[in-house]
Amino acid sequence: MSPEHETIWYRIYMILFGIMSIHTCALDFCSRIVHVFRMTDLTTLMPGQLLARGVCRHLRQHNFMSLEEFVPERGKRVDVMALGPKGEIWVIECKSSRVDFTSDSKWDGYLEWCDRYFWAVDQDFPTDLLPEGTGLIIADAYDAEILRFGPEEKLAAARRKALTLKFARTTAQRLQAFKDPKPGAV
Repeated sequence: MSPEHETIWYRIYMILFGIMSIHTCALDFCSRIVHVFRMTDLTTLMPGQLLARGVCRHLRQHNFMSLEEFVPERGKRVDVMALGPKGEIWVIECKSSRVDFTSDSKWDGYLEWCDRYFWAVDQDFPTDLLPEGTGLIIADAYDAEILRFGPEEKLAAARRKALTLKFARTTAQRLQAFKDPKPGAV
């Protein structure tokens, strides 16, 4: 048995016999997880990625699960796609500057892939540039606030099913790649 497993079994033994509290063991285990799976270094993220981070954190508070850089079909990549508790699908495009926004001419192609469409920008972005009839989220790296909801355009049932399945498979694939970055290696 490896030293790590001996430690785990030892701790289980200590908890069972009341020598060590489960809270002490749990805190130590959480500490190990934090050291193994480090938090993302925010200094390495681009401005749009920082906005996406804040948006995903905010949407989680509303029970929406998010994926960044999701590809609904070949040639399209949305910054954030979020799946709501009732199956609703939102697309959020993160724009970090005027140039970033004006250089993006493909955003209206994303409308057919969601029930609601949002722009996520920082507080200094000139929001008068953004088209009417779309949602607006003000964000930073830590949180966001939905200022305006765009109109809801329900997806067709077949597209919703296919998109939800692709969302789930992409999520599972990313989790598996995180847990085992070199599949097949011994």
